[in-house]
Amino acid sequence: MSTKILVTYATNAGSTSSVAETIAKELRQADVTVDVRRVAEVSDLSEYAAVVVGAPMILGWHKAAQGFLKAQQSALSKVPVAYFVTCISLTQPDSAAVLGVPVSIDPNLAKPPKRPGHLSLRERYSSVANYLGPILKAAPQVKPVNVGFFAGNVAYYRLNLFQKLFAMLLTGGRAGDFRNWDAIQAWAKDVRSLLIQGL
Repeated sequence: MSTKILVTYATNAGSTSSVAETIAKELRQADVTVDVRRVAEVSDLSEYAAVVVGAPMILGWHKAAQGFLKAQQSALSKVPVAYFVTCISLTQPDSAAVLGVPVSIDPNLAKPPKRPGHLSLRERYSSVANYLGPILKAAPQVKPVNVGFFAGNVAYYRLNLFQKLFAMLLTGGRAGDFRNWDAIQAWAKDVRSLLIQGL
């Protein structure tokens, strides 16, 4: 059986590639081969024993990543899979599992709701369930071992006008690089054992 892992990602402005590389570096600590490739470059998963798929939230999880899940659903359902999401706003969930899936949250990213049980429009939009629901729906046969949510890198000058207005008005995201490398590395270390058990 192959012990090769794929970390594949979609990106809007390029910063997700650094997150994918950081995850791959941590996975390699288990003496496995890890490839890092954009989802657009991946058409065959037969050589991989586990897969990590990641992308930013840009008016929903990046469309290329969702398309990858749909196209590769059958293959992904046969191996351990983890997802990661980068975003600029997140409402702290009240559970370590959302929609039946274990989730890990960057502690620098999630904000508790101002009135638990009475979320504002912005808090509802930025909820883990709202972000995660369409991802799971894209490939319902795939049951990820964990989904990591991390703060991203917001460069408004790289967004189109609609994306910029949406991010500023609905999520209230500030521009800047908020990637928490410690949280990303810790998640990769934790998820590594889930991906390679039995290999």
